[in-house]
Amino acid sequence: MKVAWYARVSTHDQHTLPLQLNTMRRYVKKRRWTLTMQVYDVGSAAMPRPKREELLTAVYRRAIDVMVVWRLDRWGRSLADLVVTLKALHELGVGFVSLTEAIDLTTPSGRVAAGRILGQPPSAVKKAQGVKRLVAEGLSWSEIAQRVGIGRTSVRRMLT
Repeated sequence: MKVAWYARVSTHDQHTLPLQLNTMRRYVKKRRWTLTMQVYDVGSAAMPRPKREELLTAVYRRAIDVMVVWRLDRWGRSLADLVVTLKALHELGVGFVSLTEAIDLTTPSGRVAAGRILGQPPSAVKKAQGVKRLVAEGLSWSEIAQRVGIGRTSVRRMLT
């Protein structure tokens, strides 16, 4: 796997750069990946980051298989930017790893959340007809929830 890592420090946060680099170095070595690109930026997330753009250019050229960051806030400018770039990486087949948050989109278990609803299937929807019938009878949301066997909030959501 050809790997790139991205590190960023703001001007007041210079002391975390060695921590970021050492953590990413150990992780890449442990996974037996080949480090092909190391990118460092200095400045706040709001400022232009030309090195980040160089990395994205390499990603679009498909010169990289996996991108590693120390923490999500080191990579994303904002939540919207983070979502857009992670979606672009996914569409290009480029893996993404954020070490601090333990996000690894290069493994099957890491990718399981991509496009799938996790958790138990919604059961309240199956009881919607019964809820509507009891509303027509004039029962309160609490009474309906108790009779149907779902939460009062689920009843409220169905009716509003």
